[in-house]
Amino acid sequence: MASSPTVLMRLVASAYSVAHRAGTIVRNVMAGGDLDIVEKCGPSDLQTKADRLVQMSICSSLARKFPRVTIIGEEDLPSQDVDEELIEDGQCEEILKKAFPPQYNSIKEEELVVWVDPLDGTKEYTEGLLDHVTVLIGIAYEGKAIAGVINQPFYNYEAGADAVLGRTIWGVLGLGAFGFQLKEVPAGKHIITTTRSHSSKLVNDCISAMHPDSVVRVGGAGNKIIQLIEGKASAYVFASPGCKKWDTCAPEAVLHAVGGKLSDIHGNPLNYNKEVKHMNSAGVLATLRNFDYYASRVPESVKQALVP
Repeated sequence: MASSPTVLMRLVASAYSVAHRAGTIVRNVMAGGDLDIVEKCGPSDLQTKADRLVQMSICSSLARKFPRVTIIGEEDLPSQDVDEELIEDGQCEEILKKAFPPQYNSIKEEELVVWVDPLDGTKEYTEGLLDHVTVLIGIAYEGKAIAGVINQPFYNYEAGADAVLGRTIWGVLGLGAFGFQLKEVPAGKHIITTTRSHSSKLVNDCISAMHPDSVVRVGGAGNKIIQLIEGKASAYVFASPGCKKWDTCAPEAVLHAVGGKLSDIHGNPLNYNKEVKHMNSAGVLATLRNFDYYASRVPESVKQALVP
């Protein structure tokens, strides 16, 4: 281990601890019974007390330690004093012991952008589909997702009273990804995971053109990428605008860290610099393996309808 950890090492180690705290907040709000749901742009675009508390916790905790990092969160919240109980000051010591790739050694704090989705799968959270829910902290450098932390607050929630709830997955491009068992879909099987609550003719036309063996419709971009890396799906296909940079930054980094690929529906990489528009207007296509198989089957009509 280096005598002094690099900025990226410290930021990932802090993000891990902050995400772990966020998972506890998400569970506590659910246990309290009052989600305090607000509609943002319609019945499929919700915000809960957990979204608000978690964003305050993540953004304030990281901003205290890394004041020059740009932090962009999903929720548009008024500036206010944050309860000290929401602040997480810890960092994961195991991460600090890892040998990070040397190309990250010279990164400066002000060159990093953090994209935060405090509660990915909010609609599912309000409906009790708790395994769909994730907390996402993505880290970008020069417009590229290079590290990500995904907390699943309710992992194991159906495993019985003695099960330990929650887990935190993390990954760094060039280092690998940790906190789960990497598994691939059986060879020759084509299982597509896609949106549960934002479907459309375009989404369905794109999926049909790929002739999948089965289609899994679930909430949350983080959840869908976990399906890819745990062998429950072979491709994540979302031929529609709607997904935002905070939905994809952390999952993309984890997926790329294990050799997968996430792009827009045209195969173009997503850009995560601080000035970029938040909407992924040309959709999302992601796979752990065999990206070209799926990319080559996206219909021209779908590509023409989705302008980057």
